[in-house]
Amino acid sequence: MQAVKPQPLKTGHLAAIHRTVRNRLLPWFSTNARGLPWRRNRTPYRVWVSEIMLQQTRVDQVLPYYSRWMKAFPSWIALARAPQSDVLKLWEGLGYYSRARNLHAAAKIIADEYGGDVSRGWKQEVQPLENYLKKFPGIGNYTAAAIASLAFNADAAVVDGNVIRVLSRLFAFGGDTRDGKGKKQMQAWADALLVKGLSGGFNEAMMELGALICLPKNPKCPECPMKSVCAAFAEGATEKFPVMKKKKKVPHITVGAAVTMNRKGEVLIAQRRQDDMLGGLWEFPGGKQESGETIEECITRELKEELGINTAVGGFVMTVKHAYSHFTMTMHIYRTKIISGRPRPIHCADYEWVKVKDFGKYAYSKADLMVVQKLQQGCDQT
Repeated sequence: MQAVKPQPLKTGHLAAIHRTVRNRLLPWFSTNARGLPWRRNRTPYRVWVSEIMLQQTRVDQVLPYYSRWMKAFPSWIALARAPQSDVLKLWEGLGYYSRARNLHAAAKIIADEYGGDVSRGWKQEVQPLENYLKKFPGIGNYTAAAIASLAFNADAAVVDGNVIRVLSRLFAFGGDTRDGKGKKQMQAWADALLVKGLSGGFNEAMMELGALICLPKNPKCPECPMKSVCAAFAEGATEKFPVMKKKKKVPHITVGAAVTMNRKGEVLIAQRRQDDMLGGLWEFPGGKQESGETIEECITRELKEELGINTAVGGFVMTVKHAYSHFTMTMHIYRTKIISGRPRPIHCADYEWVKVKDFGKYAYSKADLMVVQKLQQGCDQT
């Protein structure tokens, strides 16, 4: 798509949008807001958990996870006391697992240093609330502003994908919303439109407008409370915004993994190291195929490097395809047999021999979960 030239703002356009936000958008939100669980019994902890879960994740996907999380870990102290294995198991399938590890780490700080009351720490420090929040693991500019406004009603404007879409259409912004200049412009407009003293409602209203009305495709413009001041709507060009350059093609890797069984019928699984991608999760050991290597050779080499065992590769189990944020993967899984050596954690955090019926006690990535399900189905059929 060719960049759409931004139209010069008419005199008073920003002020008109601000008035419409107060007079139409906020009342619209009070009537049309979804009854999401984190909007009830609002506490800093409940807001914090929801904002972390909602990062790059759809609301409908988050809902069941949030409900289970709050039952298992109803407070900072409950979360802090939980072992990481329980935290990752409850997060299993939600993706971006560093979020769970960071949330757990933040809980330990808040429980140990502030007795489970995150606001107590802020009161002890002379600095803006957003800066204070950003000292915790996993909290960046957006999440700090969201927690500050929704949990403490601090005057901070949030800019997520929904808000970017709304703003780019309100102002018919022709710049790339993903580059540095575009991001700064989006934040500047959000800051200017923020209704002081009502920041939580303003932020949720803007995000809700993008989620329910100002959709990426086929926006519901006739129902929009902001249509009278929307430059893109006036031009009949809502679907031309936001302008975004095409993403670069992500790389693809091929992976070999092993289902290794001992005489007791137990399967060998390995735990990823904390600093690795998907740290703390369990997997069927293996790794990336190198140039000129067959999958069988890849599996043999990886198990030797990772666990110090020499193996013979047997029958094919399955192929799993999965997309991550920055690459795609095809994983080929084969059965293997140990011909010499005993497993030891060389390039992994730990290993376990596990019966198929006990797989559910461990947390896996989505790709490895598919293998778990395949093996469990085979076990059920025998």
